[in-house]
Amino acid sequence: QDRIDFSPGQFNMLYAFGIGEVPISISGDPARPETLMHTIRAVGAVSSALVRMKQGAMVGVRGAFGKGWPLHEACGKDVVLIGGGIVLAPLRPVIHHLLNNRKVFEGVTLLCGARTAREIIFRRQLERWQRRTDFQVEATVDAAGAAWLGHVGVVTRLVARLDSHPSNTIAMVCGPEVMMRFAVWELLQWGLAPDRIFLSLERNMKCGTGICGHCQFGPVFVCTEGPVVSYERIAPWFHRREV
Repeated sequence: QDRIDFSPGQFNMLYAFGIGEVPISISGDPARPETLMHTIRAVGAVSSALVRMKQGAMVGVRGAFGKGWPLHEACGKDVVLIGGGIVLAPLRPVIHHLLNNRKVFEGVTLLCGARTAREIIFRRQLERWQRRTDFQVEATVDAAGAAWLGHVGVVTRLVARLDSHPSNTIAMVCGPEVMMRFAVWELLQWGLAPDRIFLSLERNMKCGTGICGHCQFGPVFVCTEGPVVSYERIAPWFHRREV
């Protein structure tokens, strides 16, 4: 197999031989599946081994797994994307899809945040997107240096600045769980219905097929019913920090 077709929001299981396997979101362009791209941060034994690999090294790949972003439901609507930190990576494929099919959607807005300007990923691509007239991009940092001229503060505060109308909007949110909780609260206060808010969940996935149960989140097996789920589906469990 020389390509893996995928939907924006899906993930692969990447295997570092002799060490282990880890789920990693696909961050490439779904219109170019012949080039499989992942964005990896070294946080454990497997991801660290993957980051250390040199060009030409062999990596095990299983996938694509899971359910992606609700692109069909978003047709003809305004789309708001909210991402925090390195987890902007799972939103990158849906951004490619939205821009590749721009006439199918109404307004498209990206709100992205990071702790500092140095931690904003895909910086050059963000700058190119900001120059487009059909794509609104707002970036913010928690702590700004002298060279930063953009917004300062948490990304969820940008929700109140949206130009869209809640009745014709779908929101797609990805980030640390605490950030997503605040994003959901801001979107609900803004007037968006719970079934119009979609979240990309991150859980400890082992099998990728819903057998082992490691990724269970309330009633949802994240590897098969997610990682993208509607807030309405998981609302009773989402604000319980021990889940």
